[in-house]
Parts: sequence; C-alpha cells; structure tokens
Amino acid sequence: MASRIDHVNIVVEDLGRMTSFYQDLLGLRLVRRIRIHGDWITSLTGLEGVEAEVAYLEGAGEAGLELICYRRPKGARPQGLERPNTLGLRHLAFRVDGLDELAERVEEAGGQLVSPVREVPTEQVDFAGRRKRIVYLRDPEANLVELCTYEATTGAD
Repeated sequence: MASRIDHVNIVVEDLGRMTSFYQDLLGLRLVRRIRIHGDWITSLTGLEGVEAEVAYLEGAGEAGLELICYRRPKGARPQGLERPNTLGLRHLAFRVDGLDELAERVEEAGGQLVSPVREVPTEQVDFAGRRKRIVYLRDPEANLVELCTYEATTGAD
C-alpha cells in the first residue's frame, strides 16, 4: 500500500533554466544536483548508455520535484503535450501563498500564463467551506503547472 507520493519527475531540456524557474517563482529549495550513469540506470530505464543530470527540489510539503536532463540518449517531445485534455499525466499543481503576486511574476520567471486567476465555483466543487482560486501556467519548457490557494469564505460573498 502506498503511503504518500515521494516525488514527481519532469524530463527537461535545460536543467539550469528549469531549476531556476521552480526556485525563483515557487521558492522550492534545491536539495542536490547529481549526474547519473551506469548499469543500474540502464537496467532501470531500458535505455542504453544513459547519462543524465538530476536536480532534486523540495518545498514545504511531502513530495519532491525531480528535474532530469538526459544527455544520452536524447528524448523527443511528443505532439499534444500542451493541451490540457491530452491523455496521460498532464499537470503539476502547487498549493501556494500569494497566488495573485505569483501569477504576476510568471513571465519574469520564464513562464507563461494560460489563464487569469479564476475561482472554482463552489456549486460545482465543494472545498469544505473554503473557496479555491487557481491559475494555469506553462513553465519555460511548456509543461502545464497549476498554482492554487484555498481561502476561507467570509459569508459576504
């Protein structure tokens, strides 16, 4: 039985730029940066001659973010990843403080807003008396990212 999500992995093209984006915009902390290679990773991935660099980042929550840049063999970006309805893993969501301020900083951090900050209608999704505010953005390599916050309702809404 799984006890929690350990980490999420994103395969990236530019490890430095992507690490900076997640550090600068979201305040994730770089825990370590390493190079991997050898029989163990070849056996694990089924790819021959793997050489990669990995950056491990953490926030205040339990799950970490692992950014991996394969130097060998190079991968390809499949069609349709930019569409929210493409099958498979589609976005990474971060609960944040200061949602509006972060949304304003997306472009200076190398990303692109997909939408303005929106409120999820509580008549469609109940968040136990709280309201959820959300924005979609793309990181510097066009991966879809959600930033969200949960706020107490004041009763005056």
